[in-house]
Parts: sequence; structure tokens; C-alpha cells
Amino acid sequence: MNIECFKQECQALLAEACVCNVPEEPNESSNAENDTAVDGELDVPRRNAFGLDFRDFEKESLRNAIVQECYRKNHIYQTCEFANKKKEEYGKLDKAEMSIWECCELLKNYVDESDPDLDEPQIDHLLQTAEAIRRDHPHEYWLQLTALIHDLGKVLLHPAFGEEPQWCVVGRFHSSGDTFPLGCAFDNNIVHHQFFKENPDSRNPAFNTKLGIYSENIGLDNITMSWGHDEYMYLE
Repeated sequence: MNIECFKQECQALLAEACVCNVPEEPNESSNAENDTAVDGELDVPRRNAFGLDFRDFEKESLRNAIVQECYRKNHIYQTCEFANKKKEEYGKLDKAEMSIWECCELLKNYVDESDPDLDEPQIDHLLQTAEAIRRDHPHEYWLQLTALIHDLGKVLLHPAFGEEPQWCVVGRFHSSGDTFPLGCAFDNNIVHHQFFKENPDSRNPAFNTKLGIYSENIGLDNITMSWGHDEYMYLE
């Protein structure tokens, strides 16, 4: 696909998703009401949808209780054997075939239980992210499309793709370690790392060193990561 065709496809997808309706200028009064700060041309919220600091996994709240339970199950059941079996199962890519927007629509009834900041359906999250990127980078069509599809692997929650439990699907690849390598020691910086003590791999001596079953400079393609929506999209 040449660059012009790619641009047109990105624009068509974003147009179909109705990614619009963003005010061009911040309103000072609304900033005060919504507890936001102006960063360049963007209204940046100081707190999340629950009135808490962003990415605060420790604050006691009903939302964080849901988040913690999701991480508890994730950290107990995500073993090297489990992840490899899921990669083999889903690597066949035989669950369903549909367009990008059809996949987006499958996410309208799912809320990510691992996210302490949002309680909106995933389709809303996809559109908000794509719009924010489009406003910041209006000519970077590839980045806008990436924003739109970045969580699309969460279709694994839907019956058409296996109806997997949340702990097997959600999580994200960032500094807090929601997605983590298996086959080696679990890092203490991973969110809610205390639950790894119940993971069978934590009792396997071969997995309990810094490198575990790997060697230095082996490359990410040769490392088994915890299974979830990111790994599924990588298979695609």
C-alpha cells in the first residue's frame, strides 16, 4: 500500500469513527470546574474520572478494589506455560474476520478492569485517544490510526474471539509493568507485585533469576511476555 492510499484509509477510518467535536480553544471557567490545566492547546485534567491522581493504584476506592482483583488474578495465573499456550491457540488467527470499525464496535460494552482512571467503554477510549492524537499531530495519519487501534486486541473479551476473562486480556505495556516477561524473576516495580508469590512460576528455580531461561541481548522476539491484548495484536 502506497503512502497516499494509507492516508486515505486512515482518514476514512477516523471519519467513520466520528472522531470530532473537540473545542478549538480552552475555556478558563470550564478549566476550573473540571479541575484541568492548560498545556499548550490542550486541557489536561489534573485528576481522573474518580477524582483521584492518575495511575494511583494504592488509593482505597471501589474502583481500585476492582482493579486490584484483576491484577491479583493476572499475577497468579499468568505463567510461562499459560502464555505460550495462548500464543499457540490464537496464533492460528481463526476466530473471526471483520473490518477495523466492526472490531471497534465490539468493544462498546467492555470497560477495562485494570485501569484505575477510566470507567468508560473501550470504544470511547479508542475514539478519545485517536482524537487527541489527531489534534496534536494532524498530519501524522499513521499515529492517528495507531491511537485508534491501540487497544483493539481487547476484542478477546468478546464471544467471537474467545470471551476471555479480563485478567487474561487487559493491562498495558508501560513503565508500571502491566505487561511483563515470563520465564525470569518478577520485578518488584510491577503493579501489585505482591500477588506473584502465588504464581507457580515463582516457585520454579529456573525462572527465579534476573535472566531466568534467557541470555543477554536475546531480543524481544525470543522472550515470552504475559498474554493479553497487546500480544494478540502483535500476532496480527
